[in-house]
Amino acid sequence: MSEPSRNDALEALAASRWRVAAALTVATLVAYFGFILLVAFNKPLMGQQLVPGLSVGIVLGAVVIVTAWALTGIYMLWANGKYDRALSQLRR
Repeated sequence: MSEPSRNDALEALAASRWRVAAALTVATLVAYFGFILLVAFNKPLMGQQLVPGLSVGIVLGAVVIVTAWALTGIYMLWANGKYDRALSQLRR
């Protein structure tokens, strides 16, 4: 592979990594700040009891945590699969 083409491929890979990381970061921030905004501005909703001892706020807080884990897992799968494979091919 010639040097300019290799640099172009590396730049494209870096841009791809940036786009994936930015999209997942935005999704995480939307989930987190959506939850915080609900806590701040809709306390009656968050305080509603689904069952005794379990409110909507607790469930949504758990959903935010699970969402963050899932998004991290998506990134990890992408990075360990596609990104690392492409980077390894560029190093050869």
